[in-house]
Amino acid sequence: MKNVRIWFKKDFECRYISHLDLNRCMLRALHKSKIPIWHTEGFNPHPFATFPLPLSLGFRGINECMDVKLEDDDYSFEEIIIRINNCLPRGLRVFNVTEPIMKAGKIAYASFTIKLSGDKLRSAEITNDLSELLNQDTIEIEKKSKKGIRTIDIKQGIKRYEIIEKFDFTILDIILSAGSSDNVNPNLLISALQNKTGFEYDVDITRNYLYNSEMELFR
Repeated sequence: MKNVRIWFKKDFECRYISHLDLNRCMLRALHKSKIPIWHTEGFNPHPFATFPLPLSLGFRGINECMDVKLEDDDYSFEEIIIRINNCLPRGLRVFNVTEPIMKAGKIAYASFTIKLSGDKLRSAEITNDLSELLNQDTIEIEKKSKKGIRTIDIKQGIKRYEIIEKFDFTILDIILSAGSSDNVNPNLLISALQNKTGFEYDVDITRNYLYNSEMELFR
């Protein structure tokens, strides 16, 4: 039995399906593809798959992955790509299959590209407001959790960033904490910006890569 990591993109309409629905979609694709995937045991066996770090609803993902177990150690990785893609909808596309090098628990950071625009808002205004926010010593925002609502400082979760002003929108490339205990969702940053300015923004968020604590690419 061999552990494999299946890499895929999530885009178009599929960016708006929940993680639970993504899980169901991928399990159906694995079942229909007839790939020799190890199945859970018991009354209702199903293909076993885990996702190292679920993607938030509405985000694009260009380097997403799920881990499965192959019952045939010599099964072709190229065949896995072809067979699964034949069973997936537009917006989900497998582009690589590898053997896992890092465990999911090693994930510490994630990089994002955030595109911001707004009605009657010039990109220079957005860029200036965003710069002011990110230059603050603290960025406090209310966050909902199972224990209720609490105020947190997300500034500590920002590893690095770059702001790029375009003609009619602003791009923020940013690396945020993404560990199991310290996780900053980009939506919290957008909420903090909206609280600061009072404006509503059109936001497009893409998750690019995952990293470990040493800023090595998650593989």
